[in-house]
Amino acid sequence: MKNVWRLMGVITMVALLQSPLTQAEEQSPMQCANIYQFTVPDLLNNTPVNFCEAYQGKVLLIVNTASKCAFTGQYEGLENLYSEFKDRGLVVLGFPSNQFAGQEPGTPQEIQNFCRLTYGVQFPMFAKSQVKKQGADPIWQYLGETSGTYPKWNFYKYLINRQGEVVDVFSSITSPDTQRFRSAIEALL
Repeated sequence: MKNVWRLMGVITMVALLQSPLTQAEEQSPMQCANIYQFTVPDLLNNTPVNFCEAYQGKVLLIVNTASKCAFTGQYEGLENLYSEFKDRGLVVLGFPSNQFAGQEPGTPQEIQNFCRLTYGVQFPMFAKSQVKKQGADPIWQYLGETSGTYPKWNFYKYLINRQGEVVDVFSSITSPDTQRFRSAIEALL
């Protein structure tokens, strides 16, 4: 009789181990920290993009952009990097900002058209953002506080590793075409 009870205990344990997750376990959200904790609206549709779902495990290059800036030509280099390295896990994320000399005054549609038609931009673009320390949007507050550097002008570039950690910041004057910049990205891929 002892063997029967032991066998029933083993069968019960196996059944419990093989049972599907409870409804609460199935619905529990992914636990995401670092840059992946944010949800940000995209540029054109204002549709929320959950960074945890969309970008976790990717190398991210987050850039505050503007269409009427001396550095606007960097769109071409950013798109080239994205095209070249997206299959290896790089995602460039553009965040238009009108905070520096009013150099991004356009509507979302105007910004999108300018980026696509002038520079062939295919990387994801997000809603206009406040990036300066005073009143920064949450994602930019996180980038500024974590890195110790808030953007001082358009086209600041924040390099994020696959764990969602800010590993480097490049100022506006660093072109996406420089070897130092490319090497920093390739080291994370």
